[in-house]
Amino acid sequence: MSSFRRARFAAVVTAAFIGGVALASALDFTGLGHAQGRTVSAPTRAEVRPLAEAGQAFTAIAEAVTPAVVSIQAERDPRARPTQAPQRGRQGQGQGQLPPGLEDLFQQFDPRSQQQRPQESSGSGFIVSKDGYILTNNHVVEGADRLTVSLTDHRVFKARVVGRDPTTDVAVIKIEGQNLPVAMLGDDARVKVGEWVVAIGNPLGLDFTVTAGIISAKGRGGAELQGLSRGNNYAISDFLQTDAAINPGNSGGPLVNINGEVIGVNSAIASGTGYYSGYGFAIPITLAKGVMDDIIKHGRARRPILGVAIAEVTPEDAAVAGLKQIRGVKIGSFTDDSPAKRAGIEPGDIIVKADGHDVDRVSTLQRIVRGHEPGETIDVEAMRYGQKKQFRVKLAEAPETETIARADDEGRRNGGGTTSEKLGVSLEAVSSEFAQENRISAERRGVRVIDIVPGGPARGKLIPSDVIFEVIYPERTPVRGVADLQRALAKLKDGDYVSLNVYQPSGQQTRVVNLRVGG
Repeated sequence: MSSFRRARFAAVVTAAFIGGVALASALDFTGLGHAQGRTVSAPTRAEVRPLAEAGQAFTAIAEAVTPAVVSIQAERDPRARPTQAPQRGRQGQGQGQLPPGLEDLFQQFDPRSQQQRPQESSGSGFIVSKDGYILTNNHVVEGADRLTVSLTDHRVFKARVVGRDPTTDVAVIKIEGQNLPVAMLGDDARVKVGEWVVAIGNPLGLDFTVTAGIISAKGRGGAELQGLSRGNNYAISDFLQTDAAINPGNSGGPLVNINGEVIGVNSAIASGTGYYSGYGFAIPITLAKGVMDDIIKHGRARRPILGVAIAEVTPEDAAVAGLKQIRGVKIGSFTDDSPAKRAGIEPGDIIVKADGHDVDRVSTLQRIVRGHEPGETIDVEAMRYGQKKQFRVKLAEAPETETIARADDEGRRNGGGTTSEKLGVSLEAVSSEFAQENRISAERRGVRVIDIVPGGPARGKLIPSDVIFEVIYPERTPVRGVADLQRALAKLKDGDYVSLNVYQPSGQQTRVVNLRVGG
């Protein structure tokens, strides 16, 4: 190649390189000689203003509410040494154990402490009056011999228990003071799923911690949260669910909306480890306030009752009752001298309205009833096998061991006999020994369930040892033996519904079970 051609080729390459660099620079592919990456410009004030305003809102909430939040230190005198190792869960007096995955937020009495020394534990609460009434959880103060309350300004007070209600897990304590900071109470009925909330409390010994999240769900309860009843079959289960970070020690602290109003009392978390996993539960403030007012006024929680065992409505229940939607509350057995029974309500009825309000689930009915005084009368509307029924029920006051309504225990146990393919169960006649051992009266001595077919119609609805003593629907028929039940079922085609009256020996109560036969 000649020198001229080489020179011309070099010039072309050089020009191409310079042009490429210029083009890349124009397209911002390179920093024109700088090795570092491209500088990112800061967002504009307009772009960050919503975030800044949200941050200021949380700051304002924390500054306004935290002074009314208290740290509660509970001290318990030594008790007799237990005969066995303590179980996981709450160790307070008369308290049930929470199953794995459900934990309260109370740093409980340490079972590892020396029995000769007082045991200490901690929780939270919040001041609701200038003269020192404090709202907290029952399980925070239950079993404590002494209570000490600390405020954010480092003042420390001795506290006394005014009253407590295990059925709602609400307690009221009192300190002696004046012009104390007070938390403003809101209305949880107006809260919507997805709204921002703030939890304030004393988790893991970190006093007056503030965390934020949203309302994840409302009206949580039923079988999936049965452990939160704390061993009380009559407890009210009606929780707000939140993903605001809460941990042991938060128990009794406030859950606050974006207006700085308390809408719930933090009570428990769902966790496999005992620490925050994204699911927390709070007692709705309107429920807690009603109990609190009763305790302050009467020294105890007066609980109005219908005097019934109730359960959530299943698709089979709705079909048998003639409901277009799966909603309402199914009546099971009655308590002694039941107001509902006196009013004419029967087992198997589906309550769909009470006191003028629609009833969609157990917690709704419990809240409606709890909003009244014992002795008041409410209107109840129910569906009974396709017919609408109206009742006037005068509410009674529950004994100390009972509350508004209890959930039927329809648990399962593993257990020959005659097989009913339409129900998916094995049956046998109730023996004299079984009837005597379980105090089964003559009119309830029907047929005993001894096994459940996996995947059959009765799975999850009947359990071994249940006694079927009557077919209620489609035709009322007493059941005194297996042949009686088989004859009643023979009239039904696959897909038809049957309503059974069932006695549960373990709980010594009856309940109505609706099934779709043949699957």
